Amino acid sequence: MIDEQRRRAYLGAMQVTSWLPRMALPFAAPSRPELLVVTPQAEPPRPQAAPGVRPAPIARPQTEVPAAKPPVMPRKATVLPLRPTADKAAAAPAEVAPPPAPRREPPPRFALQLLRAGNCLLLTELPSGEPFASRDPAYRLLKDLLRAAGLPDSPRPLGEPIRWPLIRNNPEFDQGPAAARDYVRTVLQGQLEQEPAACTWLVGVPAMRFAGEAETPEACQEIELAGLGVAWTLPGLEQLMEAPPLKAELWQSMRRAKRRWTNEA
Repeated sequence: MIDEQRRRAYLGAMQVTSWLPRMALPFAAPSRPELLVVTPQAEPPRPQAAPGVRPAPIARPQTEVPAAKPPVMPRKATVLPLRPTADKAAAAPAEVAPPPAPRREPPPRFALQLLRAGNCLLLTELPSGEPFASRDPAYRLLKDLLRAAGLPDSPRPLGEPIRWPLIRNNPEFDQGPAAARDYVRTVLQGQLEQEPAACTWLVGVPAMRFAGEAETPEACQEIELAGLGVAWTLPGLEQLMEAPPLKAELWQSMRRAKRRWTNEA
């Protein structure tokens, strides 16, 4: 129940000037007596009935007291507190950029042939990309080098040439320099496990680079290959044909390295 002052305010808002409760309301002011007096209404004239006809009774309207509607309570709007923009920015999780994809180096391109001459392995660059033929100038020069080193001048090819990139036109497969080095060294290791060698000749820049560990190998040197024994580096066969003075330097280096595959002191 509500008090009298608020009840009258609600009735005024609904434009109700007078009303009667169905029951006594607590906290209500006493009703005024003049509101309880019912004013009689004038009866309309009755029509004259014909002689011998009994007039019909006139229906009187019944006065009904309308039921009082319960007051409508106004709904309170929910007030949300305002937050400063700085708080929203601080509450938002920081977006972490994904790490950049590792940059892949372009695959090198080379062709190498693995041969065996006596107790030496030869990893030789193929100048034309194709296996040696008996009439190739580069192959005749290689035979001359083997005779000068005291080795058989008819080296035996071991398998197919190593051509890189191994899988062409496949950008999803990493075929950079590191992958090429791992592959070449794996092939060398497999051949040395089948038949050990006293020394491995690395002929040409690709053979020196991808069988060894140095990015800029030097020719006419004896180097240690981790897990693969001793190797002797030589210039490329085409380079030797184009630059004859290199043959003198190569001859001096061969005299020092020859003791590894012969009995000469």
